[in-house]
Amino acid sequence: MGSRASTLLREEEIEEIKKETGFSHSQITRLYSRFTSLDKGENGTLSREDFQRIPELAINPLGDRIINAFFPEGEDQVNFRGFMRTLAHFRPIEDNEKNKDPTASEPLNSRTNKLLFAFRLYDLDRDDKISRDELLQVLRMMVGVNISDEQLGSIADRTIQEADQNGDNSISFNEFIKVLEKVDVEQKMSIRFLH
Repeated sequence: MGSRASTLLREEEIEEIKKETGFSHSQITRLYSRFTSLDKGENGTLSREDFQRIPELAINPLGDRIINAFFPEGEDQVNFRGFMRTLAHFRPIEDNEKNKDPTASEPLNSRTNKLLFAFRLYDLDRDDKISRDELLQVLRMMVGVNISDEQLGSIADRTIQEADQNGDNSISFNEFIKVLEKVDVEQKMSIRFLH
């Protein structure tokens, strides 16, 4: 079964995915093997149910939000390329990537794209801002019943008060970036994929 992954993925597809995501050839073939093992329908795509069988996502309070990030609006299946594009946000930034050609498009694993990915986990209605209600929903997912609604409300109010610079009682992406400017996003939003 181990050779199945490399035989179904054409060399030119691997090269295109390498360019688009920055993953190495061996990382792509290993992740393709993982993708096919998750693909219970054996149709070359993953469903939300396929993702829910991943133990780490099943126990993660934001698991559903992370799973949703793999699916374009209105889609209920993701192919290998889409799977890789989403995973690329979590690829560590290598030293040789930090001073790349400034005219090239920003890599999926750049600080800005990592922050945009995180922002979208909070922006539940996709209106490009995080409201108090959205922040409360995500906080509730993360802490469960360990904190009272009153305490959560206080945390949400304080967070918005500190982040909101234009007085609209919500957090825009630029305000989100500003609040997290001193956070080591590279360390917190990277998965060390084996080479």
